[in-house]
Amino acid sequence: MIELDRAWARCHEIVRARAKNFAYAFIFLPEEKRRALDAVYAFCRIADDHADEESRPLDERRRRLESLRARLHRTLPREGDAKGEVVADPDEDLVLLAVGESAKRFGVSRDDLELVIDGCIQDLTVARYATWTDLRDYCFKVASAVGLACLEVFGHEGDAREPGIDLGLAMQLTNIVRDVTEDSARGRIYLPLEDLARFGVSERALLAGERTPETRALLAFEGRRARELFASAERLYTLIPDRRARACPRTLAALYLALLDEIERRDFDVFGARASLRGTTKLRLALGGIVRSFVG
Repeated sequence: MIELDRAWARCHEIVRARAKNFAYAFIFLPEEKRRALDAVYAFCRIADDHADEESRPLDERRRRLESLRARLHRTLPREGDAKGEVVADPDEDLVLLAVGESAKRFGVSRDDLELVIDGCIQDLTVARYATWTDLRDYCFKVASAVGLACLEVFGHEGDAREPGIDLGLAMQLTNIVRDVTEDSARGRIYLPLEDLARFGVSERALLAGERTPETRALLAFEGRRARELFASAERLYTLIPDRRARACPRTLAALYLALLDEIERRDFDVFGARASLRGTTKLRLALGGIVRSFVG
């Protein structure tokens, strides 16, 4: 029990330090569900950090991601699993302990968490996406799969999978629009190349951070696509009977929609200071999420 308490505490520490939006969305959850979501997020954060740790060679980053996969297999074993190499990491062991307990209590899926690892490995070598279909597949792995894991913690009725997928896609696309400059610094362009061609934006212009009418039109188009996905995800909330749990995805949607509003207020100038929300705004949206979950 002492070791499990340490594991819950470590996961919560990662969420508080690295995921301010998620921390606000988790505020009103019952403690047992909040802990489980902390564990899911901490696991995904570790995977993402391995992919982005540019001080390490690509082959080492891949090795550490495969080590995380091997740990996941040992935590949630299946018959026929091959024994993968594990790189010693006590911090990861704590997070996996919490993940295992979350799977035991709520049925968090190993398959969903493995998809996150697959997406992070993809990030090591794929720096361009030709079409929205290609980008959507990537976003499904690194965002929607996280949401599907969380759905098991929330509890749901009926077919919540499709709107849950759309919410993850919408949030990830919002991140992509916001982080064009940050991603360009790493040589990555996530916006579909077919959309760049459609609006007459060259890769060079995007990587150089050139703010032109064409780049504005491109980013506005992606913003509209994200809003359509958020609208499609609206049907998710009533499929979650626990109203405190329902407030979590509703708050996340509100936070990311507010971020889109801020980007739009800047006329889609994402080449300067990174768009963000004030803590007071996040708290107001979290309070609004819990109120709306109980009144409708």
